[in-house]
Amino acid sequence: MLSRKIFETEFAEALQEELARQDMSIRDLADRAGIPAATLYKLTSGRADPRLSTVRRIVNVLEPREKSFIAVIAARFLLDDIDNRDLQIDGRKYRIRGYPADTLEECIAAAARAEKEGALGIVCAPILASIVEKIVDCPVAIIKPQQQTMIEAIETIGKRV
Repeated sequence: MLSRKIFETEFAEALQEELARQDMSIRDLADRAGIPAATLYKLTSGRADPRLSTVRRIVNVLEPREKSFIAVIAARFLLDDIDNRDLQIDGRKYRIRGYPADTLEECIAAAARAEKEGALGIVCAPILASIVEKIVDCPVAIIKPQQQTMIEAIETIGKRV
């Protein structure tokens, strides 16, 4: 297991071995973990030491702890506070797994990946939901912005024009 091996050997060596064992490329890991490929190349070559948050993202992809979770597809900054949290809903505990995406194509790929990885359901932006519903077999819910958030955005534009 990667999480055990990284404490027994060099991180770069453990990561390279685990990628080879899972027949996964650095590019695949970068896409699935939401980490820039350049960062992963530096880590696998030993030219950089990882941050704890980076190690967590890598381990979550290479050694998923849960088989059932709720996926949230959104911009990275929106995921910072909810990614890998547990939520109690009607007495049941659900893991929340964030899938960062900044373009429509990345959102679609994230939805397909989330379903493949075992998502019970997917939460995403309203503009994306109708597309995601056509490509996955799990429930899809939309993120509804709060009125105050929309007013603040309108005020920001008003100040810029």
